[in-house]
Amino acid sequence: MSDIARDTEVLIVGAGPVGLFLANECARRGLHARLIEARPMQSVHSRALAIFPRTLEIFDMAGVAAPFLAIANRVTSVAIASRNQALAQIPFTPEQSPYPFIAMVPQNVTEQLLAEAFERRGGCVEYQTTFVSAQQQSGSLLVHVDSGGRQVHFRARVLIGCDGAHSAVRHWLNIPFAGAQYTTLFLLADIEANDALPADQLQLCPSEFGPVAIFPISATRRRIVATIDDPIGEVPSLELVQKIVRQRAPKGFEAHSLHWSSYFKVQRRHAAGLQVGAAFIAGDAAHIHSPFGGQGMNTGLHDVWNLVWKLDLFLRGHSPRRLLDTYSAERLPVIKNVIATTDRLTKVLGAQGKMVQTMRNAIIPVVSRLEPFQHRMVQRLSELGISYAGSSLVDGSGMRYLEPSMRGGKGILSRFVLFVGSANSPTTKMAAEAMCRAMGDVAECRVAPGQGVALVRPDGYSAYASSRDGGAPMLTVVRALLKRQTHAQFSVHAEAV
Repeated sequence: MSDIARDTEVLIVGAGPVGLFLANECARRGLHARLIEARPMQSVHSRALAIFPRTLEIFDMAGVAAPFLAIANRVTSVAIASRNQALAQIPFTPEQSPYPFIAMVPQNVTEQLLAEAFERRGGCVEYQTTFVSAQQQSGSLLVHVDSGGRQVHFRARVLIGCDGAHSAVRHWLNIPFAGAQYTTLFLLADIEANDALPADQLQLCPSEFGPVAIFPISATRRRIVATIDDPIGEVPSLELVQKIVRQRAPKGFEAHSLHWSSYFKVQRRHAAGLQVGAAFIAGDAAHIHSPFGGQGMNTGLHDVWNLVWKLDLFLRGHSPRRLLDTYSAERLPVIKNVIATTDRLTKVLGAQGKMVQTMRNAIIPVVSRLEPFQHRMVQRLSELGISYAGSSLVDGSGMRYLEPSMRGGKGILSRFVLFVGSANSPTTKMAAEAMCRAMGDVAECRVAPGQGVALVRPDGYSAYASSRDGGAPMLTVVRALLKRQTHAQFSVHAEAV
């Protein structure tokens, strides 16, 4: 049986955290999106857990942060410890963010919160619906899905595959997924434990037997991730987890009971590109890597945060199609850096043997005390250090920019914001306001303390910044960046700036 279903602007394949967040962002901007999911319901188990400061800032700008903050266990330090020795304790409290902690929220809870937010915005997840194929046509795609055994066809202007490591969308697009598989087998277990370890501290424990990471979900509930030579049973037992804890975890820590567990293999791969025509991939469909560092889900959420404002401007006719090409250009360098970072961390923690452990025990306490090392580690793991410098959309550092008026869900959508310093000359202020008025719905002017200007993209990254009042030459740079990214038609007055 074959049916024709309603058309849509955006089709999202996969209702994990990445697809659900993208669906919310489409709804927040007034874009019509359909979200399909092959599973019959959301998962009751959790793999991803850590939500880092920059992701919390993004959630804040998107208006979904509050329920996560209400239930999250907050981690403010990372400890590196062997069985018998505390090797390092690194504060995880970045002062430049309103969220100076790692929020521990199990992935199934993240999915539930995002699904509820999508429903409040009038959306719903179409379960038991599988992407089959599509044909790219002029201005749209003809999409074929299987919905509970029925073949359904409809049109979508854009398609985004957020459908995991075995992505059907990526396979349909024939995008290479280069990389390799780690030979090591991993164990994951959610356990009830004693309270011997602080609830606000994440533990990384290298040992001669292999590493174990201990993530605090609450004061006594812990996520265990460890390497293991050979599986014992179909899933890890409590006895196996207790053995690993006795061998590798800090003394005094005990596993009492098991909620759920699994074995898994890990790969380090990324797609050669993230777009073919009007079809895109994001999240695990675009990149997979080691769980050490907890970067997977966060990186996927940042993928769609980078993409959605570009889609919105394009679909509303405010920007040329070439704006969409910057998605791959901007995200692939970030993805490659994440894979390299997690790979190094995995190798440093994963090397086995007594001699290696003796060397780690000597080196880690020295290196970890160095302030540059601590700063670099926090910047990378927190994702506060991500920048889009070198992008065609950026003149300057391309670093994050978060100002109070951008927060809360309504402070920034798919509009550029030109922050103009209150100490600038009246001429500069008037010229900046005229330029933004000339852009209609794609830019606005706001006052900020001090001098200079900052042109902030709709994803909260700086397109241009100057700390001084550069007058007309400064605004000429800003105008050129805006014209490059939009179809804005400036008035004669604005062009004269």
